[in-house]
Amino acid sequence: MWNRIECLAIYTNDIDKSVKFYQSMGLIKAWETYQDEGKLWRLIGMRFPDGNSELVLKNNPNLNFAEIEIVVADVKDFYETLKTNTEIEWIRTPFPNSLGGHVAVMKAPDGNVFVLVGN
Repeated sequence: MWNRIECLAIYTNDIDKSVKFYQSMGLIKAWETYQDEGKLWRLIGMRFPDGNSELVLKNNPNLNFAEIEIVVADVKDFYETLKTNTEIEWIRTPFPNSLGGHVAVMKAPDGNVFVLVGN
């Protein structure tokens, strides 16, 4: 079902300060985009030196919780398999990812939020 952890997204109220700090820890700023059409809330990908995973910084105060991004083979199939599980809250059902494939967001029974990415 789950293939690997792709990234961990964390909230920060001072995203530029956080970028500098994590760069001092050896991470590399890999990309930057906006989370909203009004361009208020930024997302910045900080790649680990081995290139296999990222720490994503976000400054949207409405999303001030950690999100773990998990790669699955097929997001829509994953959703179809688990949509009847009443212990899972689907924050976002599958939708097209601007980078390709699909994305869905679920809250596990323990309250943790997972962003699922894949085909």
